[in-house]
Amino acid sequence: MNLQEYMDIAPEVRQALYEGKPVVALESTIIFHGMPYPQNLECAARCEELIRAGGAVPATTAVVEGRIKVGLTHEDIDRMTERGHVLKMSRRDIARVVSGKEDGATTVASAVIIAELAGIPVFATGGIGGVHRGVQESFDISADLPQIAQSNVCVVCAGAKSILDIGFTLEYLETWGVPVLGYRTDEFPAFYTRKSGYAVDCRMESAEEIAQMLRAKWDLGLRGGVLVGCPVPERYAMDEAPINAAIEKALAEAKAQRIHGKESTPFILSKVLEATGGASLETNIQLVQNNCRTAAEIAAAYCALL
Repeated sequence: MNLQEYMDIAPEVRQALYEGKPVVALESTIIFHGMPYPQNLECAARCEELIRAGGAVPATTAVVEGRIKVGLTHEDIDRMTERGHVLKMSRRDIARVVSGKEDGATTVASAVIIAELAGIPVFATGGIGGVHRGVQESFDISADLPQIAQSNVCVVCAGAKSILDIGFTLEYLETWGVPVLGYRTDEFPAFYTRKSGYAVDCRMESAEEIAQMLRAKWDLGLRGGVLVGCPVPERYAMDEAPINAAIEKALAEAKAQRIHGKESTPFILSKVLEATGGASLETNIQLVQNNCRTAAEIAAAYCALL
């Protein structure tokens, strides 16, 4: 496979990978679909700054006019924004977006694919997709889960959004052999809140512990990813009762309007933002940035073992 036919790796990222230095992959849906302007651009820039401060090189992923980009430039973002339509791109969409020379913003699933293709073992995001509530009727399971199970990438996140069925999400991950680690927590975080009521498989106290597990897993030929649940810092966490009430209301509205699939999450998050008077956006920003700090530490610790 000739990746150069499809993929452009930014010079800084390429050099870091060649020299065995730490790199952290990032998604781009947060820029084009996840947050309002200008917080989207501010948060994306701050995430890259924090990764650099942690001793790693950031590599934001996307598809720009059919070219897979590993390391977006400001010019790439500006051009995509000016053209207007940027597809929220999951696994099923990558080949179409590339062959059609379109623009695509990466979700967790597509970013994990690109990270593995580029040889980047650590990826940071806000929260993963998962098993949706009412799955018994809808069969709605995010492509994030099977992709994490398939790819040798460590995914650092603030858990799964509480709009999902977190219990079923963790059951799915267990079935497919994905270790779910808690970074200094015994409980899997629920995005806006630090607790979900569900235990992680194993608590880890340091990036070095996580890195040692990653090396052992992949050295043993145990293919697939590792999920690290990193709770939002306590001072930015939301109270469970009001956020859960806002989510329940948003879910009911989505059902009434027959909104489902990949359109459901942005719809529900916008309703939660409205219901919380904007407070949920600040929590979102802080948890993403915290995940980037942690991912940089893990990437640096992992590279030190190689």
